[in-house]
Amino acid sequence: MTEQTETEATEPTAETAENEEALPLVELRPALEAVLMVADQPLDQVALASAVGHPEPDVAAALAALAGEYDEQGRGFELRNVAGGWRFYTREEYASVVEAFVLEGQQARLTQAALETLAVVAYQQPVSRARVSAVRGVNVDGVMRTLISRGLVEEAGQDGEHGATLYRTTSYFLERIGIVSLDELPDLAPHLPDLAEMEEELAPTPEPEAGEPELSEPELSEPDAPEEADDDA
Repeated sequence: MTEQTETEATEPTAETAENEEALPLVELRPALEAVLMVADQPLDQVALASAVGHPEPDVAAALAALAGEYDEQGRGFELRNVAGGWRFYTREEYASVVEAFVLEGQQARLTQAALETLAVVAYQQPVSRARVSAVRGVNVDGVMRTLISRGLVEEAGQDGEHGATLYRTTSYFLERIGIVSLDELPDLAPHLPDLAEMEEELAPTPEPEAGEPELSEPELSEPDAPEEADDDA
């Protein structure tokens, strides 16, 4: 009697089997599209199957079907399996349109804030956003996003001590400023004030001794009145 009860308990009911059954294929494809749309790197079938909750063979079939569907419809993008992962790519025949759009945005002049932030990254790379913000004294999140979208700055791993994301300049940055390597960046020393001058400027002004008159700024002398022109001239 006990054995029969345990067997009944372990056997899945019809309702349980129905709940565990995968979603229809018509819902699998939109789920894959949604995940692939936000992916920033190619995703393999195992990762996609885990994300959408479907068996890997069904996911593989759905991916192949989606790729063929996009090709038949002549979409501006395509779904390709590259380096062991699936990802959306711009179709090759529309590359010139995309290139013109991207270059138009990159040719816009950078703001003064963006130039200053780019200089900090160039001379202190790899550097975190927090460090750049500390050097400039302002929040640089928006400016960094602009520099990344322009292809001038990219991620360079993480700080081993704090885990913060580090950033560096790109090869496109070198190309834009016309140098081969970062070693050709001009030295900052000639553009910085002399240390002695800085110490002199930052030194506190001595207080006047008791009974000693305070020095006042010299009064500006009025300019001489212009000579009247000779009537005979």
